[in-house]
Amino acid sequence: MIFKVYYQESKKETPRRENTHSLFIEAETKPDAIKRVETNNPDFNVEQVELLEGKALEYEQQGVNYKLVEY
Repeated sequence: MIFKVYYQESKKETPRRENTHSLFIEAETKPDAIKRVETNNPDFNVEQVELLEGKALEYEQQGVNYKLVEY
């Protein structure tokens, strides 16, 4: 399954919408996706994880910023 992970680059700063980034990761479950991101990027503050499937996945794959992160 493909997940879109929204995160802040630092846990030390107050989260602001303008500083939110996203990445795409393939994982078996939502908790697995969170664990893989947090393990490989301990400074990241994961805000939200969204399962992408169907039309939503197709839409994201057409975007310029779509690239699966591999850890």
